[in-house]
Amino acid sequence: MTQTPIHIVGGGLAGSEAAWQIAEAGVPVMLHEMRGTRGTDAHKTDSLAELVCSNSFRSDDAQSNAVGVLHAEMRLAGSLIMRCADAHQVPAGGALAVDRDGFAERVTAEIVAHRLIDVRREEVSGLPPAEWGPTIVATGPLTAPALAEAIRAETGSDALAFFDAIAPIVHFDTIDMTKAWFQSRYDKVGPGGTGKDYVNCPMSREQYEGFIAALLASDKTEFREWEGTPYFDGCLPIEVMAERGPETLRWGPMKPMGLTNAHDPATKPHAVVQLRQDNALGTLYNMVGFQTKLRYADQVRVFRTIPGLENAEFARLGGLHRNTYLNSPTLLDATLRLKSRPALRFAGQITGCEGYVESASVGLMAGRFAAAEALGRAASPPPVTTAMGALLAHITGGHLSTEEEGGKRSFQPMNVNFGLFPPIEVPREEGKRLRGKEKTVAKKHALSARALSDCRAWLGIAEPAAIAAE
Repeated sequence: MTQTPIHIVGGGLAGSEAAWQIAEAGVPVMLHEMRGTRGTDAHKTDSLAELVCSNSFRSDDAQSNAVGVLHAEMRLAGSLIMRCADAHQVPAGGALAVDRDGFAERVTAEIVAHRLIDVRREEVSGLPPAEWGPTIVATGPLTAPALAEAIRAETGSDALAFFDAIAPIVHFDTIDMTKAWFQSRYDKVGPGGTGKDYVNCPMSREQYEGFIAALLASDKTEFREWEGTPYFDGCLPIEVMAERGPETLRWGPMKPMGLTNAHDPATKPHAVVQLRQDNALGTLYNMVGFQTKLRYADQVRVFRTIPGLENAEFARLGGLHRNTYLNSPTLLDATLRLKSRPALRFAGQITGCEGYVESASVGLMAGRFAAAEALGRAASPPPVTTAMGALLAHITGGHLSTEEEGGKRSFQPMNVNFGLFPPIEVPREEGKRLRGKEKTVAKKHALSARALSDCRAWLGIAEPAAIAAE
């Protein structure tokens, strides 16, 4: 008997990962991707899994960082996105950053070559028809207006939205390296890195104060029809951060800690602008944390006041796009199915997760759930003690305020973090009571170890020690 294909709408990170997981389980997939027939305001190519906001998958530390744990869990689950990211990594200190073009091209090639995946370049302008059967909607933060309206009509709920800004990219050969220097914060060596993976541009107090004043006085892009839409705190435009107080940026993306000016070691910078390698050739560098909605002319003028960037040429300037996401705790069940229409699943940022890795991980879970059902098996969510399970619990559970608080939802997009994990008792070292930083580190290590152990059990993978014993 021929297996009916599972349809997926959207070929971003979540849709691509979902398609891969389903096809690898032996179930055919029909992947519908709009780009190729219609573009978006943020995407530049027709490649699947194109990275828009940044080229960083953030920390790859699977012991002390929740996103690093998520990386490790996805690798255990055979993630296509993680495999392609690992194959196209560029130096980024303790982070996993990728050559964005090489990464997207590799994902596209793998998807197109899979014998069970049929890629259709077409726009799905409304909710998928019932005759399609099981379908995953993974249209991301740039869901086409017609589809977004169809979702609203089906759910009877207004979709929430927030702005997401993208950072400028600079041509490396236009950076003045007599003023800037290479160094990772605290000289940290990460995957593929050397401890000197960022370009650092130092600022004195006077230069910093002048920069903040210029930033605040500049013209910003306005979207009056979307006024009142909240920003996501993890991707605030730099000028919005500056509006919160003159020292905000010094404690955020421009913090000088862990950095020593190679040209003047005795003088501590008041602030530092960091740039991270954006492609494998090392010809492009991304201004870290400099997502912005400044008008283009003001971006060039203001950013060229940064020491080392006086003659910078920009391969891309910053911009602003709208992100749309569901009231997932009220609309989706524990396996990401739409409660009002269980044949439909949602995945990726539209569910209310934030970040490339988080989006791909939700696609991974949605794909596994859909494949299990197609094969007549139970769609079992990962344990809440895992990074994937903790993120899923946030999306499908979220925070619902009490009647005393007004009864309104306060669900917001969230990056994976240890605060989403169930508490754990930190094991004591013999004869020693852990306190302060030592206790914090030990707690993170314990949460990480539990997460990876429980993830292996969920996936049916033996523990490393058990394999070694054999």
